[in-house]
Amino acid sequence: MSAAHDDLSKDPGGESSDRPGGGVVAPARQHDEPAITAAPGDDDRAPPTTSTGRGRGWWLITGTLVALVVLCLVAAGRGQLSIPPGEVAGSILHRLDTGLEGLLGAVGLTIDLPLDRVNVPAHPQGDAALWQVRFPRIVLAVLVGAALAAAGALMQGVFGNPLAEPAIIGVSPGAAVGASLAIVTGVDVLSTWVVPLAAFAAALCTTLLVYALSRSGGRTESITLILTGVAVTAIASAVVAFNTFIASPTAREQIVFWQLGSLNGARWQAVAVVVPFVVVGLVVAVALARRLDLLALGDRSARHLGVNVEQLRVVAIVVIAMLVGAGVAFAGVIAFVGLVIPHLVRLVAGPGHRLLLPASALGGALLLTLADLVARTAIPFADLPLGMLTAIVGGPFFLWLMRRMRSKQGGWA
Repeated sequence: MSAAHDDLSKDPGGESSDRPGGGVVAPARQHDEPAITAAPGDDDRAPPTTSTGRGRGWWLITGTLVALVVLCLVAAGRGQLSIPPGEVAGSILHRLDTGLEGLLGAVGLTIDLPLDRVNVPAHPQGDAALWQVRFPRIVLAVLVGAALAAAGALMQGVFGNPLAEPAIIGVSPGAAVGASLAIVTGVDVLSTWVVPLAAFAAALCTTLLVYALSRSGGRTESITLILTGVAVTAIASAVVAFNTFIASPTAREQIVFWQLGSLNGARWQAVAVVVPFVVVGLVVAVALARRLDLLALGDRSARHLGVNVEQLRVVAIVVIAMLVGAGVAFAGVIAFVGLVIPHLVRLVAGPGHRLLLPASALGGALLLTLADLVARTAIPFADLPLGMLTAIVGGPFFLWLMRRMRSKQGGWA
């Protein structure tokens, strides 16, 4: 990939492109081979990740994973019923020991594993509190955070714009429209899959709409993307408000929950529905990483290197809708996770998507787990909205990023 990038900059006698500032054309290796012309706006694209960035990236992934495990153990023990992290780990090992011994017994083996020789929660209700209330909520926070952060990183690569984020450009509010329609019409009682599927379909339509409206001349301008997002969010908010108005009192409470963003009431059934969406979405996103790196060189260069650009964008948009729909279906609209985390990862590990996507997923899981811990413990007997907490962090970051882009580019292009 770096060799291809170097080819774009080495032609002493190449022709200048029509881009202001003079892009260069790589020399054709054969007379009948088309030259590679730097596409407009290619200078704004990120260069490939260096070996130093890759080294820092793997350390970042390892450190984030360890921090996430520790945070999950601590978060599971915090609440009205306090449980030490050692007892939380003991409860997990005890369940694991029971499950493994059951599997071995099913094949005729009787083995006494040592995993249950640990301290379990001393309180009589401790185990029930962990497995029925806290663990489902923590696992759902990990899944939703990973989905939103990975969707943000993928969206920024596809749109070629650092300001792209599901909630900012209207994709998350669009998914909330699908979820609210499923609730208001009453079809959500048919299956636990109805709401996430409705959210996915609405998120897909919204993403395609934003992509079509904001892209012009082979590129997506920042100001066009933001204004398109503002318009789409306004329309989606109006539809959700209308659904809230006509809904029954019970359905109205559910819709308000989507607008604020919360993991309150998370259950294992919700986790079971979200897992396939997130796992498939993350696997496909990582599989697209190399082609996204080539796309960062520009559409023309990527096509010359064998990338089907339009197919790549369509597949990526479907994956973005899948990840956002899964997150919104059970957690509501939670903004800025997909903006803050990918940018922090790029500062450490560089822009290469093979590191950016998994590191962003882990970072998003860490951020949302921490935010949920604050949401349910900051005020006794109260559960703060997650969307409010992430906006407190993400709003100022978004303003800083816009000012940084303006000063770098000399305008809002």
